[in-house]
Amino acid sequence: MNNDEVLLDVQHLTKSFVADTNFFGKPTSFVQAVDDVSFQIRRGEALGLVGESGCGKTTIGKMLVGLLAPTSGTITFEGRDLTAMSPKERRRLCCDIQLIFQDPYASLNPRMTVGSIIAEPIRTNKILPEDQVDARVDELLELVGLPASMRNRYPHEFSGGQRQRVGIARALAVNPKLIVCDEPVSALDVSVQAQVLNLLDDLKEKMGLTYLFIAHGLNVVKHVSDRVGVMYLGHLMEITEKNELYHHPLCPYTQALLSAIPSVDPKMRRRRIILEGDVPSPIDPPVGCRFCSRCFAKVGGCDVSAPELREVSPGHWCACHRYDNVLADGVIAEATKIQEISAQPAYGRDADTIPGGMGPNGLGE
Repeated sequence: MNNDEVLLDVQHLTKSFVADTNFFGKPTSFVQAVDDVSFQIRRGEALGLVGESGCGKTTIGKMLVGLLAPTSGTITFEGRDLTAMSPKERRRLCCDIQLIFQDPYASLNPRMTVGSIIAEPIRTNKILPEDQVDARVDELLELVGLPASMRNRYPHEFSGGQRQRVGIARALAVNPKLIVCDEPVSALDVSVQAQVLNLLDDLKEKMGLTYLFIAHGLNVVKHVSDRVGVMYLGHLMEITEKNELYHHPLCPYTQALLSAIPSVDPKMRRRRIILEGDVPSPIDPPVGCRFCSRCFAKVGGCDVSAPELREVSPGHWCACHRYDNVLADGVIAEATKIQEISAQPAYGRDADTIPGGMGPNGLGE
């Protein structure tokens, strides 16, 4: 990847929270929310980040916008290390990285009109002269699909989808270069979700925006993202181009997530992977692979050492011991075995549910 194209570069990002202290207030245990996560986002790209609750997705988003300080690692934005900046220097960049919150009901001040909510960041950061603020608010409302006549209404007078549009307009008010979308459609009805996703996609094309799109389901990020990363228990398990991930998932956890996506074709029965066991505690994570205790395709060494995120094929990175024998140029040593695994679809017609693993479609062993 050309470094000139990289807008955001995250390297070895880690965040720990104190879980318990002793009598003297000294920490005795920690929650490893994010552990050694690295990725890059190109300018004008949308990177989707998916995983189940508690895997660290939102924590990464909060560290990017400055709401949380990382325990270790670096966050480089346009060549500047955000983790090395003073609070004053960091505040100067607040306009460049904005956040769309998950809950449209709690993220808007109920005592302010939507016009005042959108105008507040413009006035606070002195984006425009005062006599141009109202016109800009009307423009932003129209941009997100709301009539300018609604500027004097309060948040309780809007539906959930309309409130989220106001939140999007507020994020756009300061002309950001990167927008962190923290599960922006999870609190909305399915029909409204599609409208908001289409809006975000249109704004990306029209304004050249860059997104980090955080969500629970792979079916949601598919419509917005150019690349997709899959997280599990604080680790990044797999990251690649969208179509590559959906057609050739390598990580067993990614395969399990894809198998759970409902199909709109009544004749299509997905071969479901039902994972056994519970998610390990982030206070006492496994020594080896984080997914080892629930994996249906584990091999020797999975419970001993954590796999590195390595480039299995060009642009396709995966953290799994099944792909350890990969050279730097992407040549796979165990070519036959891995091609059989990666070339098969994640589901098939008239397939039965498989508890704990995959069947004859070639994804499991």
